[in-house]
Amino acid sequence: MDVDWIQPYIGQLTFGGIAGFATGYALKKIGKIVAIAFGLIFIVVQVLAQMGYVSVDWTRVQRDVEPLLKEEQVRSAWDQLVAVLTRNLPFGGAFVAGLVIGLRRG
Repeated sequence: MDVDWIQPYIGQLTFGGIAGFATGYALKKIGKIVAIAFGLIFIVVQVLAQMGYVSVDWTRVQRDVEPLLKEEQVRSAWDQLVAVLTRNLPFGGAFVAGLVIGLRRG
């Protein structure tokens, strides 16, 4: 079996996989930080509401946020993220595979 044809691509595949993994890992860590920040802000708002300093219309918040969480919106956001991250990359396939692994491991 002749595998010399793959030799020129090994570097690209390796770099693509490593870059994808690092990006996925970083995205997951940043996502955790954003979730913590969001949770802390929510707690502060609830405490302020409990103390009577602010009033929050949670029904309106839900109505405004729900469309953003529909499956089509989430899938579209994911597709746009992958398109941006793999633009002009010859190793896009390895990058996406590394990205998914990095998101799972992070």
